[in-house]
Amino acid sequence: MIVRLSKAALTASVGAFALLVGADNVIDGGTNFAFVQHVLSMDTTFPGNALLGRAITSEWAHRAAFALIIASELAVGFLCMLGAWRLFAARARSASQFNAAKGPAVAGLAAGFALYFFGFLVVGGEWFQMWQSQTWNGQAAAFRFAASFGLVLIFVNQEDTDHGHDRRR
Repeated sequence: MIVRLSKAALTASVGAFALLVGADNVIDGGTNFAFVQHVLSMDTTFPGNALLGRAITSEWAHRAAFALIIASELAVGFLCMLGAWRLFAARARSASQFNAAKGPAVAGLAAGFALYFFGFLVVGGEWFQMWQSQTWNGQAAAFRFAASFGLVLIFVNQEDTDHGHDRRR
């Protein structure tokens, strides 16, 4: 039972994190919009960067990217919280029923991993060369977030069995 409760609790934890990040981006949009704007504009990368042709300087594109990030964070948070609830509700059921309840949790955790790994490390970090910026480099934070989602995803996705399952634990 402790493993199943742990899977629900960790999924809820990263879900709360994603919802909080999304809400913070809505409440304090100016700060984080500036981050997106500078990364996409590539205006703080190394001078003479040969990849500056990738820069996007259109404000509407910056706003669209920021809205997509916020929507993704909120969707990840919602899926993880729904998944955590389903895991908690299925905690005392058979292994097949508990495993079947994992869908929203796995979807939310995978989407969170994709957001921070692909969105921030691949697209922001490499495509827009965010790593070159002294001021607008979010790679370390994005790695921590991606790693958190990835580790919880691996744990939650481990198959539960009825063998040795004691409802008293």
